Amino acid sequence: MIAIVDYGMGNLRSAQKGFEKVGHEAVVTDDPAVIAGADAVVLPGVGAFKDCYDGLVSRGLVEPVKAAAWSGRPFLGICVGLQLLFEYGEEGPGSEGLGIFKGKVVRFPSAAETGLKVPHMGWNQLYRVAGRDCPLLQNGGAAPYTYFVHSYFAQPEEPEIILAESDYGVRFPAIIGRDNVFAAQFHPEKSQAAGLGILRAFGGLVKGRP
Repeated sequence: MIAIVDYGMGNLRSAQKGFEKVGHEAVVTDDPAVIAGADAVVLPGVGAFKDCYDGLVSRGLVEPVKAAAWSGRPFLGICVGLQLLFEYGEEGPGSEGLGIFKGKVVRFPSAAETGLKVPHMGWNQLYRVAGRDCPLLQNGGAAPYTYFVHSYFAQPEEPEIILAESDYGVRFPAIIGRDNVFAAQFHPEKSQAAGLGILRAFGGLVKGRP
């Protein structure tokens, strides 16, 4: 069973339905015991970085989510759920993050600099980083298109965690991962066949565990 963390914000039901479409049981929960007992954990996110982190704090979920990420079980962050895995987010007044990965989350350059409106909203292409295996993309093409909605992006201090990138005036991490922890800046559950392939691949990691 896959636990989708409910901290009062996020694309909860759509993520759950996405997993159901590819044959994987998923439950939306804010119960630390359910999160601790799940075969895999998904941290979704929609909205502002600080609001999302504060939602985790208010429900007592910071430590359970960290424990899940360090447990060796498959873990997937989605959109702001990717951003929260870093140490700090600059959005609004700024906020600490979960610190699973070293680095921070910053705003896209302004339209005056790039000619591109912020937020980055719509379909964009993924580019795999050469020489790095990305288990989440095993069911898709070499450079699939996925659906993004965000104004901020991650700047990892450890570039080796970047598994795929996209481009919106600047190159930014679209998929990150290390060991059991993966995250997508886009919304797989809104990315049609390519996104369902990613959810199916994550579910395969769950089934592949000893």
